[in-house]
Amino acid sequence: MRLDLSLYLVTDPELCAERGLEDTVLAAVAGGVTLVQLRDKQAGDAELIPVARRLKAALAGSGVPLLINDRLEVALASGADGLHIGQDDGEVHEARAALGPEAILGLSVQTHDQLARVDTTRLDYLGLGPVFATPSKQDHAAPLGFDGLAALAGASPLPTVAIGGLKAEHAAAVQRAGVNGMAVISAICGTPDPQAAARAFPYFGQTC
Repeated sequence: MRLDLSLYLVTDPELCAERGLEDTVLAAVAGGVTLVQLRDKQAGDAELIPVARRLKAALAGSGVPLLINDRLEVALASGADGLHIGQDDGEVHEARAALGPEAILGLSVQTHDQLARVDTTRLDYLGLGPVFATPSKQDHAAPLGFDGLAALAGASPLPTVAIGGLKAEHAAAVQRAGVNGMAVISAICGTPDPQAAARAFPYFGQTC
């Protein structure tokens, strides 16, 4: 599966509620989103699996992979293209063993200490952040800012995507930091026109 981190959409169930998850995602993909992560911290696995299956079906033929946030069982049961996990969401080697070699597997990294422990043989990319404080994640580490982002990206042995309070106006600074793309939530999901919102972001043009 092609991995293009240029514009990485992370879904939010509340922000997508009015328009609907599938419509929001498909509009965003039409606007240039290159990777989608289904994220819902409140729903149980049994509730999230059919949602993931519908979203995977909706994305069929688009060339845009679907990843699941944290929930390995949901990723496996739904036929998603991969998984993204945080530092406290299970072991990387266990996730890779369950997913198989072809699935996409990403890991959130917030500090240089975490970066030093990254298993480069089992991961495909790293999510670096938060760049800025964001209400979508209350338990995040101290914001990196662009200088901190550049330092982590420069030391990373794997492709990287920046996340945390990012908007289209930040794209130039994110590109200068040396990452392969930017991940957004509210900048697309929280807008009345996700397609237009996605089009406002430049294409990084780096397929990993």
